[in-house]
Amino acid sequence: MIPYDGWDREYRLHKSAYLDIFDRFMSQGNYENNEEFEEYFAKFIGRKYVVSVGSATDALHFTLQAYGISANNEVLVTDFSWISSSACVNMVGAIPVFCDIDINTYHIDIESVKRMITPNTKAIVYPHLFGSMTDTSELQELCKQHNIIFIEDSAQSLGSSLNGQSAGTIGDTSVFSFNSNKVIAGINGGGVVMTDDENIANRLKMIRRHGKNKDFSMLGYNSRMYVLNAMIIKQRLKFYKQNQSVRQKIAKLYDEAFANLPLILQSNGNGLNHNYHKYVIRTQDKDTRKMLKNALKASIHYETPLSKNSMYNVMNMRRDDCVQSQLASDTVLSLPIHAWLEEHEVNTVINIVQSMQFKD
Repeated sequence: MIPYDGWDREYRLHKSAYLDIFDRFMSQGNYENNEEFEEYFAKFIGRKYVVSVGSATDALHFTLQAYGISANNEVLVTDFSWISSSACVNMVGAIPVFCDIDINTYHIDIESVKRMITPNTKAIVYPHLFGSMTDTSELQELCKQHNIIFIEDSAQSLGSSLNGQSAGTIGDTSVFSFNSNKVIAGINGGGVVMTDDENIANRLKMIRRHGKNKDFSMLGYNSRMYVLNAMIIKQRLKFYKQNQSVRQKIAKLYDEAFANLPLILQSNGNGLNHNYHKYVIRTQDKDTRKMLKNALKASIHYETPLSKNSMYNVMNMRRDDCVQSQLASDTVLSLPIHAWLEEHEVNTVINIVQSMQFKD
């Protein structure tokens, strides 16, 4: 079976470094303070403030809370993403407003955004899905016109950039994930919020620690990234360029091998430095998609548009007519891609895909 990620292989390559990290962690007696990692990651991405938390879901949730978003406020979200993109809105008591996507890029469609904005719209959560990025200048201007907070969900796009601008430097705040399926993973997940706003950063620090400042002055949570986890992430960041280059080479092999097949590949514009968190294909042939999924132990991201999950049968929400989101859910498939795939495994993926008898 072709592994969907390769962190066990990565560990074997750098085992001595990990053993050294564990020894330093156990010897230093610091089990809570992540300031060193936060300062490092702020410089790594290029923002002033980093607040590390237990997960990217917490990062999104706490960001909305830090901005004071609550009941009767509306937050624009994509209908095609992981559930955290919309659940974070429900967590603060606000109303998720589901927008459709551009089927070629899988990113939020600006025309759908324009249709769904109301006076109650306070924020947008914008994911760079699958690690790809598209020009958001028109969307950013629209947000300024309507005083909408732009929350950049960079959970999948660490290392990606567009025309030299890195993911995570575009929004009023940005969020990253270190879950095990990401291009840089911690041993216990983890997430960060990044911002250039000192007041928001201070509020986030209070929220992650039970709402504590001088006393407990607001509702908060216990959501801090483990120091050992942060040390592992920092170690893995040393090799992100090298690993990203390998994923890009694999993606190029896939592009060339599938160029003449009746498949639709994600549209990537000029100036994109893609991290290939996912390599996504689309096919209208449902039977072949199922066979490919089984043969490769591949994944479907995402099988159900967010607004059609059963939790939204009872929760308050609004949605556009998200036809393209449904089309994506019906046709996408994510192929194995990571920096530790071996040449014969890449060739196996290619051969299996090429051997399929796709129906037009």
